[in-house]
Amino acid sequence: MVAKELLIDDTSVPVVVLYTYHYGQLGLLRTFGRLGIEAHGVDPHATSPGLFSRYCKKKFKWDVDAASSNDSVQYLLKVAKKIGKRSILIHTTDFGSAWLAENSNSLSEGYIFPKLSTQIVRELANKKDMYFLAKKYGVPTPEACFPTSTDEVSKFADEVNFPVVMKEMYRSGSPKFGKRMFIANTKSELLNLYRLHEDFSDPNFMLQEYIPGEDDSIWMFNGYFNEKSDCLFAVTGRKIRQSPIHKGVTSLGICLQNPAVDQMTRHFMKSIGYKGILDIGYRYDARDGKYKVLDVNPRIGSSFRLFVASSGLDVARAAYLDLTGQSVPSYKIVEGRKWLVEDRDLISSIRYHSEKSLTIKQWMSSFRGVQESAWFAWDDLLPFFLQTAIFSRKVLSRTDKGTLNPYRFTSS
Repeated sequence: MVAKELLIDDTSVPVVVLYTYHYGQLGLLRTFGRLGIEAHGVDPHATSPGLFSRYCKKKFKWDVDAASSNDSVQYLLKVAKKIGKRSILIHTTDFGSAWLAENSNSLSEGYIFPKLSTQIVRELANKKDMYFLAKKYGVPTPEACFPTSTDEVSKFADEVNFPVVMKEMYRSGSPKFGKRMFIANTKSELLNLYRLHEDFSDPNFMLQEYIPGEDDSIWMFNGYFNEKSDCLFAVTGRKIRQSPIHKGVTSLGICLQNPAVDQMTRHFMKSIGYKGILDIGYRYDARDGKYKVLDVNPRIGSSFRLFVASSGLDVARAAYLDLTGQSVPSYKIVEGRKWLVEDRDLISSIRYHSEKSLTIKQWMSSFRGVQESAWFAWDDLLPFFLQTAIFSRKVLSRTDKGTLNPYRFTSS
């Protein structure tokens, strides 16, 4: 079921979405297109599902992150001229957030977007910098270590309780490859993982205290902050299932009010002067009763369509209104609203069931309250069918090779 659509007085400013292969990017095309706003897609691959959306007005072939910075700027300025007017530009990757901040002056000729300092973007996107930033402003966060050698890993392992989380501090390379994260249950396992995955010439892994709890202990905040870093729209929610299980992105989520997470995030972002769309995750630590920040994404999150108000307002639409000089109306959170990523959740559910943490009855009842899914939409069916074909091909390929691995099935 599609949420009620927001009424906007002025829809004349187009939107350009960088990359269209992911369900979050497809959600952007749909959320603008359903309001009558021209939404255009830029992607290096002609088969990206979002390019087949009825709401993708024009399609441009370019890999913004892979090309040189100057070439990408010049290409996007040519796109702006083809569209015929300044457009709102939305980048959807970690790398792209910093790139957009670095090239904001050059791109301003053809585009509208929040002007955020490169330093703030990099500090938030880099988990090491974010850790110290959170500490500085009194935001609880799991204890962590940032090793540069196996000796430092060994020392940390002797001082903490297992399991321990090992994850990348900053995503590098192509945006189509997900973040690498591992959970080690013993010191020897942790050392082996570190030796296997770390690039010792440029260390990029951190070790983090593991906070015990089920998947539903992870809370999310989706919000939009204006030029003065005032929060104009915010909705909180909780994960029900993840992909990969226990450590991945939301495959099934629910909107629930959490005043503690809401107020803590508003204070944090106001303190650092953040502007624009924000996606942030916390984990509730039952040991001390605190919500501890895990990740800060200085960009739109892939699950943003979970966080839709009763009026149809979401972070993308709030940003559009503010950036085009229109007021963001008051809104009401839809308590209990659920959102689903079909392919991811299918594989995750199988894994949860195999470890005996999800029964068939629980699985069936978990869909009660789902109001929207990532791929399927009655008014925009082609991307769903394309993604279904892609997913089926991956399943058959892995099955034929005897390597059916649910962690490898991503929407990208």
